[in-house]
Amino acid sequence: MKLSATTLLLISLLVQVDASPSLRHCHRPIGLSAFAGGGFGSSSGTKKTSTKKKDKKKRVGLMLEDFKSRNDGKKVTKEQEQQQEPELDRFGLPIRTADNFFPPLPPDVEIIGMNQETNLDVIREAMSDHIPLNFDLFDDNAVEKRAVGSTEKNEKPWKLKLLHKSPPVLEIENFFTAQECQEYMNIATIDKMPDKKDKTNRSLVPLQVNSKTFSTLAHSRRTSTTWFCNFCQVPTFLAKTKRLLNDISVKQMEEAQIVRYRTGEEFTWHYDEIPSSQLANGGQRVATLLVYLNSIENGGGTIFRDLKDATGLSNLTMQPKQGSALLFFPAFRNGTPDDRTLHKGEIAVEEKMIAQMWIHEREYTPVVPEGNNHEDALNVIKEKEIELGYDIN
Repeated sequence: MKLSATTLLLISLLVQVDASPSLRHCHRPIGLSAFAGGGFGSSSGTKKTSTKKKDKKKRVGLMLEDFKSRNDGKKVTKEQEQQQEPELDRFGLPIRTADNFFPPLPPDVEIIGMNQETNLDVIREAMSDHIPLNFDLFDDNAVEKRAVGSTEKNEKPWKLKLLHKSPPVLEIENFFTAQECQEYMNIATIDKMPDKKDKTNRSLVPLQVNSKTFSTLAHSRRTSTTWFCNFCQVPTFLAKTKRLLNDISVKQMEEAQIVRYRTGEEFTWHYDEIPSSQLANGGQRVATLLVYLNSIENGGGTIFRDLKDATGLSNLTMQPKQGSALLFFPAFRNGTPDDRTLHKGEIAVEEKMIAQMWIHEREYTPVVPEGNNHEDALNVIKEKEIELGYDIN
């Protein structure tokens, strides 16, 4: 079956999002070449089968010997041997696990939690190696200052909360209003609306895909539905992101997405950075901005594997709260990926909807929907900035 150019580009983008975390980790113990061939379609003569069995036993034996040598000569019980013996696939290779692809961080990696009240100075210090926020917007307590005569419609001010120092992870309270959240959830149903005039306007219809991993080499699993939005369709998101991160251009923004997780759906451990083979388009992702469109009490949180909350006892978890945004940094300002930001979207107990966007080092060329571009959105963004009362001079 011949695929259209748009479909091929879309698949490329989705592989970039879902497969890249697995493929980029250079210090995983199992090489990708082990899974790329060797055995599939091979003849199955008796001699070869026998050799495979011997090789399999040899591999397991070597692993056990290594364990014994690291046990300082102490006697290894049969139970310990069984615990150390890895589960093998039909080719005699250890089955891939999360630890193969996402091994523990080295013990000397800097991890600094947050155990004090948030203030602007603490945030500045934490952000020193990352793209900066528009600090002029906030007072010393990290609460948004309001200009005299602002036309904003009684919105609650943004409030920054530093959830983790190193790497920095921030919550922005009141990033979206309840009305804005509803408007963005409605984008996911625009193709079902009875007004056919909207459906004929390509700029108003997002591209819907099932957010499943395409590559068999990607260990991350994502079960959700994603709507890739045209830039002119999401001016509020773009205007607010541009204001929060005022040193970046709209042209550094990746396509905004609306993502829905139904009950039982999830996105397992993954990184947000992209592989070196795809850095030509905008360079590395240096920021992830995720807005929760509805509140959820149980499940559906964004969890960081290697970071702890303020108590130091539990994994850092951002529970979905309508209108709040989560901001973290897949890479440093210079584009170096930050392995400490490994995270997942835990299984949703009830439906969860988010809006998300990535910021690149340089100008990014959009891939989907077909015909999408930043230039078409510049006027509507400016109009939205005026409507929100932002100083755009």
